[in-house]
Amino acid sequence: MHATGPGTATAHAPDNGTRPARAPAGPEGGGEDEGDDEGGSGGPAGNGSDHHTKVTVLVALVANLVIAVAKAAGGVLAGSPALLSEAAHSVADSLNEVFLLAALRRSRRPADSKHPFGYGKERFFWSLLAAVGIFVMGGCFSVFQGVEALRNGAEEEFSGYVAGLIVLGVALLAEGVSLLRALHQVRRQGGGLSALRDPALRTVVAEDGTAVLGVTLALVGMALHMVTGQVVWEASASLAIGALLVFVAYRLGRDARDQLIGEAADPELSGRIREQLRAQPEIDSVEALFTMKMGLDSMLVAARVDLVPGLDSERVEKVAVRIKRSLARTFPEADQVFLDVTDRPAGEARESPAATGERGGA
Repeated sequence: MHATGPGTATAHAPDNGTRPARAPAGPEGGGEDEGDDEGGSGGPAGNGSDHHTKVTVLVALVANLVIAVAKAAGGVLAGSPALLSEAAHSVADSLNEVFLLAALRRSRRPADSKHPFGYGKERFFWSLLAAVGIFVMGGCFSVFQGVEALRNGAEEEFSGYVAGLIVLGVALLAEGVSLLRALHQVRRQGGGLSALRDPALRTVVAEDGTAVLGVTLALVGMALHMVTGQVVWEASASLAIGALLVFVAYRLGRDARDQLIGEAADPELSGRIREQLRAQPEIDSVEALFTMKMGLDSMLVAARVDLVPGLDSERVEKVAVRIKRSLARTFPEADQVFLDVTDRPAGEARESPAATGERGGA
């Protein structure tokens, strides 16, 4: 026997072949579950957070566009590999901000027949593209510039050094302002890792932090080149910027990949859900529990439970609906809840497709 959610529950009576009965609407039955929203991607609170994130991304976009033009012009005029590397870095960041704006807009679309669980995972997809952009346009180009400078050298006039240092100083100021804006939003959302669970905000913080560090490296490399006349300092700065960007791209891409392929909820949250299920008087045991993040504020919960003996089909129906509503109230992000009710022995249930990850499942 089983129950499905989130809006309605269907139950089969144990061992009597009773046809599934649809739960009646209202407090005791199926009907609309509380907490449903735009495709399960977050309610008003999530939309408010998106507004602040959008402002943060727009600030970063404007800063990076202005800085990219200034760095490119200065790099060409000065013939500076470090400055050209930073220009590529800013171009990559600008394109990534466009990706993040698309993520904010598209991930809030409501669920439809083609995507019944909503579009929350679009946020992770566009964040993955941003990571690829950082790697290809920023990291690889910076490494290329560093290698070329080591092979062919780079001659700069004093005026070129001065122009480059001025451009980098302005860039450092602009990137610092953008980073402060992003960190301000992190603090507004509670600070710590929980505030960085939004991949768009996490990407902006990583980009701005990397940009500040990259500009600092470029300043040091160019200054040492000017003082010593050895291009190796500026080339090394360019290589260091490239390595930094590759590392950041890898970390952001790995996080986005994990979320795209179906990352489970935090173990602590899964444990709390399991404990609440076990606390229900009608549940004898929880045979299997699966969770998956469907978006920033959306999570799928599938549980295989063994009910206490003696419940008829109608009672099972009402119990399933009540348990799902209880979970939705306690865990607002759990907006897709599925219960699979079984009276099989625990060992057999744990060997089922739902527990082993084979075809079928809860």
